[in-house]
Amino acid sequence: MDGPNLFRSEQLSGWGRFPVERANLYRPERGAEVGRILTTAADPTYISRGLGRSYGDAALNREAGVISHVRLNRFLGFDANTGILECEAGLSFAEIIQVFLPRGYFLPVTPGTKYVTVGGAIASDVHGKNHHRDGTFGRFLVDFRLQIASGEVLVCSPEQNRDVFWATVGGMGLTGAILSARFRLVPVESAYVEADYQKAPDLDAALAAFAGSDEGYRYSMAWIDCLASGRSLGRSVLMRGNDAPRERVRAPDRDPLAPPAKRALSVPFDAPSALLNRFSIRAFNGLYYSSHRDATGRLVDFDSFFYPLDSVGHWNRLYGKRGFVQYQVAFPPQTAEGGLRALLERLSGTRRASFLAVLKRFGPANEGLLSFPFEGYTLALDLPGASGIEEFVRTLDDLVLRYGGRVYLAKDAVLSPESFAAMYPRAQEFVRIKRRLDPEGRISSSLARRIGLAG
Repeated sequence: MDGPNLFRSEQLSGWGRFPVERANLYRPERGAEVGRILTTAADPTYISRGLGRSYGDAALNREAGVISHVRLNRFLGFDANTGILECEAGLSFAEIIQVFLPRGYFLPVTPGTKYVTVGGAIASDVHGKNHHRDGTFGRFLVDFRLQIASGEVLVCSPEQNRDVFWATVGGMGLTGAILSARFRLVPVESAYVEADYQKAPDLDAALAAFAGSDEGYRYSMAWIDCLASGRSLGRSVLMRGNDAPRERVRAPDRDPLAPPAKRALSVPFDAPSALLNRFSIRAFNGLYYSSHRDATGRLVDFDSFFYPLDSVGHWNRLYGKRGFVQYQVAFPPQTAEGGLRALLERLSGTRRASFLAVLKRFGPANEGLLSFPFEGYTLALDLPGASGIEEFVRTLDDLVLRYGGRVYLAKDAVLSPESFAAMYPRAQEFVRIKRRLDPEGRISSSLARRIGLAG
């Protein structure tokens, strides 16, 4: 198992546990072994994999090679004057927080889980609650080392190998294997956020609140009731905040840079598939909305604000053995209201209820050829993997296209080649760069073949 030519055949999935595929899993312990795996060619194709927190098939490669980076997780250097951290790509955000938050540094951008790797964050160009202010993770990258299929290692930055840099940022691991990276951490005075909570009775009120006051907050998002209908369509609870200063947190028994200890919970087994149904979710949504009150200046620790689901281990088991499809879309400003309304109406009129639904506002796009965010609004949903889920999601894709939107590849499990091409107009630029780096098509994934980015 431990050499570059040794692997174990395993059943793998993303966090949504849909689909599940068998692949040959390699677990190198040194960066140099990645190049040997690629050039030895024991398998026809390879894709990198971190902690498996992309939801669909982005880190799957049916009956071919998957290179796990979880053992390639070393800290390589840190410059306290600039806040620049250098590390291997398999290092997780959780490990970075554990070491650097007590020193007064935090991640510049983080998704809703800290159990992602640096390489995965680059490949997915992750965004967080601060995209409207700070953009994606790619904005804070200084450079990275990329192992391409030939065995060569390229140093890529916004200045050096610029085209490869912007093809890799958001490129879903399809340009090669990221070995290490340098990026900027941001200084913080505490491990807390001063958060404001505001209820919005419908979609119009939620969008007006975002547009009217979002610039006053570094972090902004909303829980949205995707089953509400009629006058309550799109009712939401907005949760927005800024980093709490040290003096706001200081207390005799409290370290400002230490979040409170919490009891770990876990879902021990697969729940019955019928647990999360239209009726149970409607009841939960009603209780959640009614239990919230408008509040300002509430002190919330980082874990509770950024990573509420991380407090429940294996929470994806709540969806049962069938798993679920995470569906995240973005709409431009001029069509966002109509697109969101049409999507919510479609969901509220079906039996496919979403237990988790999050609404956020995006700032401008970056130069990433396949990077997901652009200026507008984004909605993320969890859809139980019941019978007919693929056909249903494709009807949502058609709706999203009518409103000029796109689907996030890191969460996708269903998108067709035609829909992908319409949603990502710079895809052919990406393909040209990929062919130059990988003329034999050695870097591939189930996602890439499904949407037409690889043969």
